[in-house]
Amino acid sequence: MNRFVVAETAVIDAPLERVWEVISRTDRYAEWVAGAIEVTDHHGVATIGKTYSERNRTLGPLKTDSVWTVEEIVPLKRRVDTGTGFAPLQDITNIFEFQPVKNADGQEATEMLYQVEYTIGLGPLGQLLDSVQESSMRAGMRTSMANLNTLLRSEDTNTG
Repeated sequence: MNRFVVAETAVIDAPLERVWEVISRTDRYAEWVAGAIEVTDHHGVATIGKTYSERNRTLGPLKTDSVWTVEEIVPLKRRVDTGTGFAPLQDITNIFEFQPVKNADGQEATEMLYQVEYTIGLGPLGQLLDSVQESSMRAGMRTSMANLNTLLRSEDTNTG
């Protein structure tokens, strides 16, 4: 089985602490993660060893139920979760990494890496399947980070 890695990076126009606050809330994923329709079970703030569940869009009209386990938390730097429920993708690891930066206007911002690692069985057919789904996965990652940026800006406008 081949291991695949798909990663995208974006600058979120919010301070690192604010970004971390939102991504640490497992109950808020449907608000910004492109493929998440709803969070069906959660534990609030991400806690190592705890799980949360989602109803997700996959390809086209297809939907699936996923379960994620929080594996690693390095506050304000890194979060790693493993997931199931996305067959034929297996051994899925979702990684978020963050670092403070300045945006184009010189304001505090956050560079976010969104990375997904996984295997696909099915031999050569798995390679073909990955070549088809990778662009969709990348687009979903970019959309998720844009959604997070929009969410944070709207909340800052509503509270400020």
